[in-house]
Amino acid sequence: MELTAIVLFLLALGVCVVSGASILYALVAGYIIFFGYGLLRHFTPAALLKMSWDGVATVKNILIVFILIGMITAVWRAAGTIPAIIYAAGNLIQPGAFLVITFLLNCLLSLLTGTSFGTAATIGVITMSIGNVMGISPVYLGGAILGGAFFGDRCSPMSTSALLTCTLTKTDIFTNIKLMAKNAAVPFLATCIIYGVLGRYGHAGAVDLQILNLFKDNFNLQGLTFLPALLIIVLSLFKVSVKKTMLASIVTASILCLTLQGVSTGHLLQILWNGYRANEPELAKMLNGGGIVSMFRALAIVGLSSSYSGIFAGTGLLDGVKHKIAGLAATCTPFGSTLLISFLTGMVACNQTLAIMLTHQLCAETIPDKQELALTLEDTTVLTAALIPWSIASAVPLTAVGAPALGIAAACYLYLQPLWSLTLHVVKKKA
Repeated sequence: MELTAIVLFLLALGVCVVSGASILYALVAGYIIFFGYGLLRHFTPAALLKMSWDGVATVKNILIVFILIGMITAVWRAAGTIPAIIYAAGNLIQPGAFLVITFLLNCLLSLLTGTSFGTAATIGVITMSIGNVMGISPVYLGGAILGGAFFGDRCSPMSTSALLTCTLTKTDIFTNIKLMAKNAAVPFLATCIIYGVLGRYGHAGAVDLQILNLFKDNFNLQGLTFLPALLIIVLSLFKVSVKKTMLASIVTASILCLTLQGVSTGHLLQILWNGYRANEPELAKMLNGGGIVSMFRALAIVGLSSSYSGIFAGTGLLDGVKHKIAGLAATCTPFGSTLLISFLTGMVACNQTLAIMLTHQLCAETIPDKQELALTLEDTTVLTAALIPWSIASAVPLTAVGAPALGIAAACYLYLQPLWSLTLHVVKKKA
């Protein structure tokens, strides 16, 4: 019966992937299927609804952070924070080093915001536009953007995936970040070297940086515009909670909107809800976006899919799979088995959040140390979700920047980080 339920869900998922329909339809169908499975197992509707709510409750803080992300990505645009960062970074552009610069800029912004989607929609769009003018392959550019966006998604204190991981494993996010930073040094440097070589022997040409003057002409780019971003860094260093940190940045950016950029109170509220909308058409292509409304689809996908984990845990639907994973872990190390499972859960879940929750449910018993489990999830599921072509984790960022799906193949960091961690675990096992 368990197998039947899973196969039916996979069929619904397959139909959506092939037809191009929204993944939400598959997720709704999946909920009905798994709810029906619970009824056949003689669980009451009330009990199943409670299980669903328990699953959603696990990620309630993540859902709140999603709303804050929508607000912060909008108000940072309107306050001139993102334009100032992009304008300042634009002066660093060198054709031969542009792939490295693209990766580094996307790493920087994703570390500041914690959102791969927001990173791709801002600095990702800018770097892709400039790279296209230089004649750089959109596959390489897409890979550098995607890898950079998920570098911060993995280890930013603002990241919902990092928050979810520490919630599930009951670990401290700042301790996790410290360990992740140490473990990322080699893959990060290797990625920079690869992009450096590709850029050096590529055919990139000079670029007219007039596009960057749009920011200078349409925003007051005083030093104060960097303050909302600096607050994120400073408050995170002092281990202030993520929600408080984001709220402080939102309030500061809102004040800058009202005082520095001349935005009215009514317009500011509209920006926070609907996102930033520029009057200049060329600027609109690069900066439009953000707002609470922009997060509705992600909220629906994460909220609905997280209910699955409650049903799975309450009904024991995945218990049979757990025993097989234990045997797999003994063969290829617990990290190796988790890495394999992360690909499978990512393919099924179509989003990062459910993939993390399912992988945690399936693999937690093979890695009893909570700190090691947290780092393992960050080095596997958080990153591998972006390697699934039909997952929103990769599809949304690549679509936002106008890169082909093949850009996944050039996202070097997403491969190097799991492979490096796997190598370390294999060496440790043999020692």
